[in-house]
Amino acid sequence: MIMNRRAFSAAMAVGAGASLISTGGMTAKLASTKARNVVLVHGLFADGSCWSEVIARLQAVGLNATAVQNPLTTLPEAVASAQRVLARQNGPTVLVGHSFSGMIVTEAGVHPSVSALVYVAARAPDAGEDYTALAKTFPTPPASAGIVFDGDEGRLSEAAFLRDFAGDLPEAKAKILYAVQEPFQKALLTGKTAHAAWRSKPSYYAVSTEDRTINPDLERFMAKRMGAETVEVKASHLSLISQPDTIAKLILSAAGQS
Repeated sequence: MIMNRRAFSAAMAVGAGASLISTGGMTAKLASTKARNVVLVHGLFADGSCWSEVIARLQAVGLNATAVQNPLTTLPEAVASAQRVLARQNGPTVLVGHSFSGMIVTEAGVHPSVSALVYVAARAPDAGEDYTALAKTFPTPPASAGIVFDGDEGRLSEAAFLRDFAGDLPEAKAKILYAVQEPFQKALLTGKTAHAAWRSKPSYYAVSTEDRTINPDLERFMAKRMGAETVEVKASHLSLISQPDTIAKLILSAAGQS
């Protein structure tokens, strides 16, 4: 039975950072496997250090957390980098992806050690789906206009990074993150997933309600389609940095550690 959204929100409120939690379809209900390992994958315009605030909170309760250094070259190479980290885990593992790396989670999540998937304002395509075409069915978010290329290497402009990517972070902190953003290759954006791990694994989704990088309604659509347990966070695209308590709590739920 799906719990009434209002009743569930009242019962499970997680503070000012989160505006809604709702239990979705069957995949969320299957989440009973306890996991001691968490593997986290970053998306575009970032590197593995973007998970630092969340990692600190996971480690504080005894979980083994590892951030993948996503090469941002091609989808197969990015998936392979996550698979290598997954292969080093001992026991059930929660696989977490932010932004573009939802593609990686969706593909690499079929790994037998993965017990649950967590998407943080992330892409969540179906197998073989053209994500770009899917995204075009929703209004284009402002950050898209801020992507600049130097040949095949792409970055986000400083103005777009500060306003549309990290809009709820202190400017000084956002400027540091801008300075260390990892460039991506155009070829990365052409990849399609061959599998959709969320069709067979318990799935969780954190929607950023103030997102200007991925349309929040697109996030809601993907979360609902996968039947994910969903939390809506009043945050920019970088909820993992601005609201780490909420994101860590969702990951703990996926790990059966609540």
